[in-house]
Amino acid sequence: MSDVATPHSTAGMGQKFLSNRNMVLTAATLAVLVLMCGVFATLTDRFLTVSNFQNVMRNAAPVIIASCGMTTVMIARGLDLSVGSVLAASSVIAGSLAVAGVPLYLAFLLAVLFGAAVGAVNGVIIAGLAVSPIIVTLGMLNIARGAAYLISPSAILVGLPSGWSFLGTAKVLGLPMPIVIAGIVVAVFYVMTSYTTFGKRIYAIGGNEEAARLSGINIKRTLLWLYVMCGMTAALAGVVLSSRVGSGDPNIGVGFELQVIAAIIIGGTSLSGGEGRILGTVIGALIIGVLANGLNLAGVEPFWQFVAQGLVLIVAIIVDRLVQDGVLKMRKGA
Repeated sequence: MSDVATPHSTAGMGQKFLSNRNMVLTAATLAVLVLMCGVFATLTDRFLTVSNFQNVMRNAAPVIIASCGMTTVMIARGLDLSVGSVLAASSVIAGSLAVAGVPLYLAFLLAVLFGAAVGAVNGVIIAGLAVSPIIVTLGMLNIARGAAYLISPSAILVGLPSGWSFLGTAKVLGLPMPIVIAGIVVAVFYVMTSYTTFGKRIYAIGGNEEAARLSGINIKRTLLWLYVMCGMTAALAGVVLSSRVGSGDPNIGVGFELQVIAAIIIGGTSLSGGEGRILGTVIGALIIGVLANGLNLAGVEPFWQFVAQGLVLIVAIIVDRLVQDGVLKMRKGA
């Protein structure tokens, strides 16, 4: 029996590699998460406690919420750099409305609708005018942040109604409300991307936009909805975060977009589009959360935490590039 691979066997290996890519990446990121937990457990006895794990999940919840919307955008080969500023603006909008006497549920809803409006503007320009998403959302990053400061130019909003902190501090069946909200968002986006026709369209656009267009998919409309959902999840993350800290703050969310992008890439979503899973993104967000929490408990200075997060992002991008090169080689072999 010959050990030399035939073209048929090479094609089979290529197809198997491609079909198992997401499973392998998800398993790898999960292994990294477990390994990190083991390392931090040896460094501090305060890490492996129920209260600390709840704290990690609570802190990661806004990143998970915003990352769900961004994941679908990146699968379709897009990007949204404005999520951090939308988070801050929605926080200030909800806080200002609440202080003005608007019922809390309506204030939160209007803040989320603001995020949807920002996403719609991004989507119209990106999809309708074929402008680079980096340029458009970078401009929107400044616009939304500026809007946050214009609404609350002097200081952090205080004197909010007593029920303001409900979304950030209340518990449901023993679980903190931010975790419950994040779980609901994850479930919705998981079902959408895994079991619906709309989800299949997202992957088709990211995999080959021209082929998707020829198959009858409305590219512009699909992209528009993806950016609307991305804006909504960013705004919802802002409402949850501001509810937890008990104030509307125009300064929150600085660098938030980098945490979101890092979580998504670490979770296995390809920068080239067409590949990615919501569950992988959740694991990526937990890795970011565990890293920050573990380093903090270990007494590492905050500035080194930024360095560590940056290194994790760079490594994830390198891994993504290597995987894509492997995919291309397998396809050529096939």
